[in-house]
Amino acid sequence: MPKRMRLNDKTVREPLPVKGRDYQIFDVEVRGFAVCIYRSGGRAFTLDYRYAGRQRRMTIGRWPEWTVTAARERARQLRREIDEGGDPLAGKSELRTAPRISDMIERYISEHVVKLAPANAADQKAMLAKLVVPQWGNKLVTDITKNDVAKLLAKIAEGRARPSKVKPNNRARKLQGPKPTPVRANRVGEVLRKMFTLAIEWGWREDNPASGFHRRIETERERFLSPQEIVRLASALDDATDQRAAGIIRLCMLTGARLGEVRQSRFEQFNLDLGVWSKPAATTKQRKIHRVPVSGDVAAIVRQRQLLVPSGVAWLFPGDVPGQPVKEIRHFWRQVQKIADLPDVRIHDLRHTFASLLVSGGASLEMIGKLLGHTQMQTTQRYAHLMDSPLRAGVDAVAHIFRPRPTLVHDADSDRKQA
Repeated sequence: MPKRMRLNDKTVREPLPVKGRDYQIFDVEVRGFAVCIYRSGGRAFTLDYRYAGRQRRMTIGRWPEWTVTAARERARQLRREIDEGGDPLAGKSELRTAPRISDMIERYISEHVVKLAPANAADQKAMLAKLVVPQWGNKLVTDITKNDVAKLLAKIAEGRARPSKVKPNNRARKLQGPKPTPVRANRVGEVLRKMFTLAIEWGWREDNPASGFHRRIETERERFLSPQEIVRLASALDDATDQRAAGIIRLCMLTGARLGEVRQSRFEQFNLDLGVWSKPAATTKQRKIHRVPVSGDVAAIVRQRQLLVPSGVAWLFPGDVPGQPVKEIRHFWRQVQKIADLPDVRIHDLRHTFASLLVSGGASLEMIGKLLGHTQMQTTQRYAHLMDSPLRAGVDAVAHIFRPRPTLVHDADSDRKQA
């Protein structure tokens, strides 16, 4: 088979493949233009050229999708670009090495997520792996637009069908309809905004498509225990056989601390002489040391734990694994819910109840924010409406003082008769 001839449909179609190797037939009209006959029998048009002293080969397209005429004309255009000092493969090479969303996520996790609290880091990794990668993973970072972000968040906000937990038996499993998840969409939007902000710093793109994303309305859960419910909870904790778990719940209620902060508390963090609990940054959500005053009841629980916990153990509530604190009390809490008739109460609701009791006692929002460890005032503002009652009492007190005193009006005719 000659290595050079004028390429046409016949000369491209007739050559037979050679077992074990590919070969080229070059065109006599355009330098470097050829058809490659693959050992599999397939054919494609190519252009061989030299750039910066290196031999390069570019595939124009496969035959018969590309005709000889179209491929030759494309080869002429590329040859003119080469003669002017260009490299046709440079653009394709840059495209192959351009960062993709999967690359951005990998770098975001390795450089930013590792600095976050373990729970927050795990949540962000799960969001990216389950909600972002399946949709965008192979796309270029520069290809994502504001419209792409809006579509993704809208899809997340719609929710997805999930297995029902209410089953007629242990084997039956049916799908519920999609449950809207607007809060999840907002959290993903926040992660995307931060990730693209870092991408700008890395020089991967010039703008942030997630900036100003549409934020869905979030309805904050507000569940506060009534005085009667608090009494039932206290009674259930007193009667519980697992007083270690009961002590954790008591501290959550008495301090407004998060469950993780109480589970991981250590004796060294409590100064009982000053009545202060210094939570280390590693256990707080805000990743800062948080010092809060504690009541005498809390100090009594700590002293009781000092008597019960073996000497040398640092954890206030040591777990079943040596050297580790208690990991899980969900089973215990479900039992308490049944006994105290609190089916819809979460452990975190005890923190809200603690704040509501402070408000009813006249504490300011600033004080509540400091006790709960809030870094943003808007987080504490969720309790502002609870201040209506003490405020109304104050307004009523002022009104009572300012209210005109009733005066006795005399009947003139009656006075004359009596005279």
